[in-house]
Amino acid sequence: MASPARTPAERVPLSRERVLQAAMALADESGIESVTMRRLAQELGVEAMSLYHHVGSKDELLGGLVDMVVAEIELPGGGSDWKEAIRRTAISAHETFQRHPWAAAQVLSGPTLSLARLRYMDAILGSVRQGGFTADLTDHAYHAIDSHIMGFTLWEIGITAGIARLPGSVEGFLETFDAEAYPYLAEHIDWHLREPSPDDEGEFAFGLRLILDGLERLRTTSP
Repeated sequence: MASPARTPAERVPLSRERVLQAAMALADESGIESVTMRRLAQELGVEAMSLYHHVGSKDELLGGLVDMVVAEIELPGGGSDWKEAIRRTAISAHETFQRHPWAAAQVLSGPTLSLARLRYMDAILGSVRQGGFTADLTDHAYHAIDSHIMGFTLWEIGITAGIARLPGSVEGFLETFDAEAYPYLAEHIDWHLREPSPDDEGEFAFGLRLILDGLERLRTTSP
């Protein structure tokens, strides 16, 4: 037996949280460019003007989405093992931006620094500084870590999108690829097509480990 239709009085009330959750789902499914006030109102079954009672502008909506995404990242806690704390935060950030592929670019291009982003930055800087780094090395360390997280993630998302746009299949591309002309690239492609080892940490974690190990050497050798 079909459930009776909801009357207007039974509808879930509109709220800022509900608007942001709907916008997040829309962005994850169709990309950030799909998040318009008109489309969002359609998804929620309301008039577009009613959204402005909860988010004052499109920029405020996007800022709220950035806050929600960055709030999912595990922040470094206190303690003496700064490398492990930063490693967990960096991997958490990378995995968060993988779940929300539109978000990394939005974090970098948003009109303002959100409160969640400020807390995230301060927590990383604090963890590194408390780990024994000087102020100047902390500055370099933060930018090296953040560049790896954001740059690698944007590159990875771009590569994934590029493969998806390849005409035909990947297999079709490989059939026409001249392995003799590009032997090292062919070897590289074969390596990527192999069954990954359970012990393989992956490219992101590998690069992160090089950065953190290098920073540790600087911390212990700098005057």
